[in-house]
Amino acid sequence: MSEKTVIDQAIKAIAQREGKYLTFKLLDEEYGLGILKIKEIIGVMPITTVPQTPEFVKGVINLRGKVIPVISLRLKFGMDEGEYTDKTCIVVVEMESSAGIILIGIVVDTVSEVLNIKEQDIEDTPTFGTKLDTEYILGMAKMEGSVKILLDIDRVLSADEISIVKKTA
Repeated sequence: MSEKTVIDQAIKAIAQREGKYLTFKLLDEEYGLGILKIKEIIGVMPITTVPQTPEFVKGVINLRGKVIPVISLRLKFGMDEGEYTDKTCIVVVEMESSAGIILIGIVVDTVSEVLNIKEQDIEDTPTFGTKLDTEYILGMAKMEGSVKILLDIDRVLSADEISIVKKTA
């Protein structure tokens, strides 16, 4: 691969970070997901647990006749589960995997707003050392004195985890 190709790909990847993001909270941290990945936002509904799945896999829901797996980002990110409130939502996202596109529900504490984030407001993810995997973080958005962690939803789960989640549905 030529140096020009590598530079072109890097510029394209950076340009792809700019855009509209749905922001939400997990505990006191704010996160953002690219709006084009979001299919819908629903209130918490009964989740049917599936035995012998990882702890972060909450189970499945029946959404208009479709069985959709649901995960807890809090548990996936090593946070305490916490109680569901009237603001707790399930954000249904479209994830791309080697097996194709799948719909997954993500439990979030509260949905905040849709923000249009400019490239100049997005910084690269800081390096925290080699033991910490931050590949699923697209960047850090600097907004009004705070930082929002922008997620690459296609990388939040590993290929093995996607396979497990897909089997639950």
